Amino acid sequence: MRLRGRKHQRLEEMEALLEKERREAHDREERLRNRIAQQWAEGRAAREQGPITIDAGASTYKPVKVPYGVDLAAAWAWRFVIIAVALVMVLLTLEHFEFVVFPVLIALFLTALGNPVVTWLDNHGIRRKLGALIVVVVGIASIGLLLTFVGTRVSSGIDNLSGQVVGGLEEIRHWLQTGPLHASDSQINSMISEAQQFVTSHGRDLASRVTTIGSALGEIVAGFFLILFSTYFFLADGAIIWAWVVRLFPRTARLRADSSGKVAFRSLTQFVRATVIVAATDAIGVMIWAAVLGLPFVSAIGVLVFLGAFVPMVGATASGFVAILVALVAKGPIVALLMLAGVIVVQQIEAHVLQPFLMGRWVSVHPLGVIIAIAMGIVLAGIPGALIAVPLASSVNAIVKHLAEFDEIDDPEDPPPPGTADEDDPEAVGEGADGATAGADGE
Repeated sequence: MRLRGRKHQRLEEMEALLEKERREAHDREERLRNRIAQQWAEGRAAREQGPITIDAGASTYKPVKVPYGVDLAAAWAWRFVIIAVALVMVLLTLEHFEFVVFPVLIALFLTALGNPVVTWLDNHGIRRKLGALIVVVVGIASIGLLLTFVGTRVSSGIDNLSGQVVGGLEEIRHWLQTGPLHASDSQINSMISEAQQFVTSHGRDLASRVTTIGSALGEIVAGFFLILFSTYFFLADGAIIWAWVVRLFPRTARLRADSSGKVAFRSLTQFVRATVIVAATDAIGVMIWAAVLGLPFVSAIGVLVFLGAFVPMVGATASGFVAILVALVAKGPIVALLMLAGVIVVQQIEAHVLQPFLMGRWVSVHPLGVIIAIAMGIVLAGIPGALIAVPLASSVNAIVKHLAEFDEIDDPEDPPPPGTADEDDPEAVGEGADGATAGADGE
């Protein structure tokens, strides 16, 4: 009886559970039918009302706020990256055309040196083109006479130098034996044989590079004529050329580009003047001391020191070691030490008197900046890079200081200043070109 009652109870529970599931299924079907009917009614009502309109609510998006320092650093970073990429592209382009760029830069330096003379001739009634031609011809003649004089002195003193070299070498041998090194004859002979082998091997390499030397000489000749013609046209038509360059800038930036270029050229002119004075002082000082010591090739040493001084702070010192080497070979170690002392005295006068007075007054570039500029110039372009590094740094420094003086931003909607020709007006452009040509002819 108990088993029968339990089975009956389980059957009732199962029937109740099935009944509950049927009711739930019926409710779900009912809700689904009601939902479909409602959607159908809403769709029919929307079709009867006309086109459907979508209502937009307020945006729930909120911009993320970053700290001001991060925002400022990001703004500077992407601008710096773009500027760095642009500079790299410019440097690669200039490196590809280095045999054109360097002669033009040298011509620009020569223009800075000769422009005051051409201006003085122009103020005294000589037309600018004729004055530029006179300056170029006189410059070439002066360089030719200087080289001829130096070559004549070298050729006339080479015979006397041969005897002095033998005596100087004997003094060096004696000093090596009796001096602090106490070198033996076998050690001295081994050093001499190694030096002879070094010279012989490099002489063979030099003979095997005749083709390379020929091409280099061709590039030097082409660069010389490029310097010659560029210098003449910079002196004669520099204002017209610069006006064309300024027109490449946007209109709102032309005035500042023009003033920045003039400031840079003024700084370059002052640098060239100061460098010529310093180089001449170094050359004269070294020549006087070399003449007092009785060294040969005094004029050649002076010319070499003069040219080397165009690399500030290191060029004159490096070229002065040539004078020390000549003194060592021709007169012995004692005279070489005296020549070294003279070169050091001349360099100290330059560093403590001329450099602060001239460079500090005319070219406001810190000595550390000069050293860094020279090092970067040597890394990027070798000796030519060292020659143009400091004047380039001086010009950039002058431009930055000039632009930093402006405290207002030009408005692009401002009308152009009076006398500025509109490029969109052919008649205005033609009148401007005619005026520029007439002004140049008048000069």
